[in-house]
Amino acid sequence: MIQTAIEKLNTENQKFKGDSRASAMRSAVLAVLINFCEQDKEFAQAIVQNDKTFSDCMKAVAKNCGSHISDLDAYKKAVRFYFPGADIKCTMTIDLIGAAADNEPRITMTSNSCGKENKSVLEMSLDDLF
Repeated sequence: MIQTAIEKLNTENQKFKGDSRASAMRSAVLAVLINFCEQDKEFAQAIVQNDKTFSDCMKAVAKNCGSHISDLDAYKKAVRFYFPGADIKCTMTIDLIGAAADNEPRITMTSNSCGKENKSVLEMSLDDLF
């Protein structure tokens, strides 16, 4: 089912028809939808069984977005197009050491003498921003 959904999305992407806003977002949205198909068989099945096309999906994503839409909102609209009521969760991580960690041992969570923890990586859910 997963492979069938991915093939359907790729085939419909090759036949894509849409305005410039939908075209600008389509490759990123396609990649996310394929990733979600790989994560969840039920979502993949919803895509396979849906008679609407990826062009229809992108038209729905671009609808009422004005001059811009966040990536997260575009992905949510695409997921809901195929699976109404579904939602996505997104977590971003900041690595304060970054590329320097390639040359240094990784710093892990430790406790100092005051009992406070030090972290080299901070995590934040995008849901906290809304």
